[in-house]
Amino acid sequence: MGTGRLTVDLDALAANWRALDGKTACETAAVVKADGYGLGAEKVARALARAGARRFFVAVAEEGAALRQALGPNAEICVFSGHMRGDTDMIADLGLVPMINTVGQLTRHLEALPGHPFGLQLDTGMNRLGLELPEWAAVAELALSRDPVLVMSHLACADDPDHPMNRQQLDQFHLMTDGIAVPRSLAATGGILLGPEYHFDVTRPGIGLYGGRPFDAARPVAHLDLPVIQLRDVEPGETVGYGNTWTATRQTRLATVAAGYADGIHRILSNQGRLWADDRPVPVVGRVSMDLITADVTDLAEVPGALTLLGPQQGVDAIADLAGTIGYEVLTGLGTRYQRHYHGG
Repeated sequence: MGTGRLTVDLDALAANWRALDGKTACETAAVVKADGYGLGAEKVARALARAGARRFFVAVAEEGAALRQALGPNAEICVFSGHMRGDTDMIADLGLVPMINTVGQLTRHLEALPGHPFGLQLDTGMNRLGLELPEWAAVAELALSRDPVLVMSHLACADDPDHPMNRQQLDQFHLMTDGIAVPRSLAATGGILLGPEYHFDVTRPGIGLYGGRPFDAARPVAHLDLPVIQLRDVEPGETVGYGNTWTATRQTRLATVAAGYADGIHRILSNQGRLWADDRPVPVVGRVSMDLITADVTDLAEVPGALTLLGPQQGVDAIADLAGTIGYEVLTGLGTRYQRHYHGG
């Protein structure tokens, strides 16, 4: 095989959803935007539906269209970006639920699709999406009279439990929504872990489903094995890869694996990342290039046919820490060349 093997553990995904659901006394939805955080939205959503999820969130209507085909007519599919210009037919025909973000979107929705379900997104301090307090005050009576299915906001700093922004946004959400007779939602994965006062009526876990922080108890979902396509021996003083950034100090056996930054493996892992042969770490040497990575396998008694990048030994956050990024980017950046296999579910 000339391409890597990406295995998605759907049983682990479902177990993560059930674990987060077990921390609340309310409905637990599921966020499957960005193609199920890079792991395949259709298979991911079906597994989550079998686990018990009934409400799903995507970023844009086009994602909702693909998800509707996968899940059928009964799942509720909410669109974070709201009712964008040009989306009316898609929203109507596919039964999508736009999360209205602006006064203009509210007007568009009520005029174009009167009686069609919608939700409302409020800005409680993140300054990204949602109606701000003065806008909400101006349209709340009208909007609430049309029976929205959900009123939500989003926490900016929930991955840091001690950050004062969490309490600030919670207080603002109460100020903007207390007394309304509509289900409310504030918490994604981090908000669930902050405790019951953040849960309201619906939670929306995302990254925690896929094995990432801040849900440290999550089971790993993505496993990535990279095939060894060549072995070679180099002498002390010889260099490896573009730019001669690594020089052998001993007689070294190198494995070249078929993957690179075109496959979402960050170039910053050059000379500092690790691959794994079962439980043995194997250092990346030389630069990560577009299609190839070299690793020092001198100390292995036997070189396997593939080396592991993602697995029990090294999860998405360990790679993210080395790359100076977050697990979300590692997952959603996985390329299209991998053979994808789905286990369980």
